Parts: sequence; C-alpha cells; structure tokens
Amino acid sequence: MTEALRDEVPVPPPGTRVRLRDLALREDREGEWIVGRMATRTFVAMPGEGVRALALLRAGTPVDEAARILREETGEDFDVADFVTDLAALGFVARVGERELPDAGAPRASLPWLRPAHVRLALHPALPVLVGVLLAAALVVLVRRPELLPGYRDLLWSPHGSVVLLTGAAAGWALLFAHELAHLVTARAAGVPGHVRLGTRLQFLVMQTDISGIELAPRRHRLTAYLAGIALNLSCASALLLARATTAPGTAPHRFLAAALLIALLPLPFQLMVFTRTDVYFVLQDLTGCRNLYGDGLAHARHVLRRLRPGGDRGPGPSARLPARERRAVRVYSVVLVLGTALCLCFLAAVTLPADLTLLAHAARDLVRGGGAARIADAALVLTVLGGINVLWAVTWWRGRRARRRDRERWREGAR
Repeated sequence: MTEALRDEVPVPPPGTRVRLRDLALREDREGEWIVGRMATRTFVAMPGEGVRALALLRAGTPVDEAARILREETGEDFDVADFVTDLAALGFVARVGERELPDAGAPRASLPWLRPAHVRLALHPALPVLVGVLLAAALVVLVRRPELLPGYRDLLWSPHGSVVLLTGAAAGWALLFAHELAHLVTARAAGVPGHVRLGTRLQFLVMQTDISGIELAPRRHRLTAYLAGIALNLSCASALLLARATTAPGTAPHRFLAAALLIALLPLPFQLMVFTRTDVYFVLQDLTGCRNLYGDGLAHARHVLRRLRPGGDRGPGPSARLPARERRAVRVYSVVLVLGTALCLCFLAAVTLPADLTLLAHAARDLVRGGGAARIADAALVLTVLGGINVLWAVTWWRGRRARRRDRERWREGAR
C-alpha cells in the first residue's frame, strides 16, 4: 500500500492484540526474510526482528508486551505499534483490537483450473538441458548453412501490406501468448497463481504475467519462471530453423518457416530493454539482490535531477540507505533507466509516430478515393490493424491507471 493508505490505518494503543492474516515466509539473505500473502500477492523484505515480532503477535501477545520482549532480546527499541500500522497498510492484519480491517481480496488468477501437479515437469532440472540441446543443434546447423538465417525481406512475403500486417499480427500475438503462458505454467508449478493481462511499457503494448509470490520460491525456480518466456522463444526459433533446413529453398514452406522464424526472434531484443522491466530485468534484480531495482533506480534518478537544479537537494539521497552492493546496482541501473527511456521516447517521436501516421493517412486516402475492391480492402485492414493497436494501447493504459485509483479508494472506504 502507499503512504497515503498508511495514514488511514489506526495506531494500536498499548494492550491491544492484533490478528494477522495467513502469511508465508522465506529466509533470504543474511538477517532478512521475505514475508507476504499469496492470496493478495503482496510481499516485503523484513529483518529478523520483524519476523520475531510477527511470531509474538501471532501468539496473541499485546503490542506493548511484544515491544518489551523485543527490547529485552535485542537490547534495542522496536516500535511494534508502528510496525502493526505498516503491516495493516499492506493488508497483513485482519483485526486490531475489536476492529476488523478490510481485505483487498485475491486478484484473479488466469487458468484457475490449472493445478501445480498438472505442470510440475515445468520445473524439472532436465528441461533447461533439453532447451540447451535444441538451441545447440540449431546453432550447429546455422554455422554450416548460414543462408538459413532469414532477413527482414522474408517478412514481406505478400505485395499487400494489409496481408503482411494481419498475418504478422496474428502470429506475433499467438507467440506472445505462448511466451506468457510459459511464465504462467512455470510459476503455477511453483505454487504461484499468476495472472496474464495486457499492459503498457512506455509506448509499447505488451502482454504481461503477474507472478508475484515467486519471491518465496527457491532461486532456481525464480530464475526458471523469469526466463521461461525467452526459453520458449528460443526453442521455437531453433525448431523452426531445423525444420527450414529440411525444406527446399524457394518453396512455400521454406518462405513460411523463414517468416515464422523471424517472428519468434523479433521479441528477444526487446528483452534487453531492462528499463521497461522485461524478463531480463527481473533476472538482474534477483541476481543483484535488489528489492525494487526499478523503483529505487527511479528514486535515485529523480534525486540526481533535483541536485542539478539551483538550490537543489544536497542530501545523501534515497539510495544511501541501501547495502553497498545493492546501492551500486541501483545507481548503474538509474543511468540505464534514464538513457533508455529518453531514447525510446525520441524514437517514438522521430520514427514510430511519423511512420504510423503516414500509413494511416495513406490508408484513409485510399479508402476515400477508392480505386478498386482490393485497394479499399487493403486500406480498411491497415486502418483496422494499425489503428486498433494504438487504440488498444490507449485503452489499456487508461484502464490500468483507473484500476489503481479504484483499488486505493475501495481500501480507504473499507478502513473508515
């Protein structure tokens, strides 16, 4: 929850007992734990003292008594009342004294009928080995026959732009769904519900899978879930290349497999855009031990920008409180975040928008002027596909913003 919602939570007076909701824990790095609710997919990092406070509160110890016990055990003061307020703002507390607190409820899970037992093989150690063998076989064939690697012209298999756009969009979205399904299946095998939905990353319309809760899984399972989509793309591309090697050059199957191979490979460069929180971003966040690489990087970048202004903030900045290793990672990432975002927006203004507007203008002109059924149908499909994608991006962005605002208001109403 945000700081604004924290202000809505009552501060428990001395002698108050609290009832916690079902919480899951996993010991992380030394002295810290990951604590959260799988039901709401809310997770935080917590020091050992916090976990001890949770145990005392769960046992029915009053707030002031829990603070006294912690002071005796650690020699330091621990504000348990303030701690309970933080827990309640996260949705971890069901009742404070006699007052019941609202529950945000469980987010929707995609394919709820899919059980961990159905997909347990997704986390089998042999699966990455099989993916590696398939990729290695494709690389060996490619080295021996480099002409099998297609170029961008292989996508332009039809003289009609509408046909290229329509088939490319259909194949691309099908592969994108399979990519996200790989994340969902792997997370479900680890006991995480997962939810697939549309989202936006800067100017990009994306399909994304919320696998919050994977933080409680072992590192191998976490990394497998993060990399499952990339592994699926590489596996599809490898299989397509091997299949293309068995077809005669110039034939329809040979051209079709070339286009499909490109569509499987095209999403992979996007994964390197870690400033948009791609799959590779979550791998980096896990390997560097950062809790919120994007949020902390954004906060550090804003602090640096404030310092550059005349009379700006000269304090140490939000990253100063982080451990040395995490602080270095956050500061490096903040540079990537600022530069990457700026380059993406410049590309949008200089290339994407002019190209889209030109295509839409030409299609609208052909639709108005006519010139035959084929040209009119071509123009209509361009307007439908290209215009539809841009409208879908705007609708998805607006719905995401409205949903976050609605959740905050619903929680405030329940806390009154």
